[in-house]
Amino acid sequence: QVQLVESGGGLVQPGGSLRLSCAASGSGFSINTMGWYRQAPGKQRESVAIVPRGGTPRYAGSVKGRFTISTDDAKNTVYLQMDNLQPEDTAVYYCWGLANSLDYWGQGTQVTVSS
Repeated sequence: QVQLVESGGGLVQPGGSLRLSCAASGSGFSINTMGWYRQAPGKQRESVAIVPRGGTPRYAGSVKGRFTISTDDAKNTVYLQMDNLQPEDTAVYYCWGLANSLDYWGQGTQVTVSS
């Protein structure tokens, strides 16, 4: 079993920045891929950024150039640096991990971009 715990959400003004963190814990697991999804009110959950272990990150077109995903493999932690945030980035952000062919999700953290 894998647990994903997120932190770092909050309220920010347009043009501001936030950094999300997600730490994976458990025993007997090996995470192959980690990433971030988001879900805005009334919309479906969408992929924001994904990075395979030792691989190249992939970003949604709407965040490319503004968001950066990174990992600390030793700590089983994934980060999402979000710069130049816009109101349309407002959503609940979920950490996701693929381990032993199973999907794991964090509890979600709210990001609100508003003046």
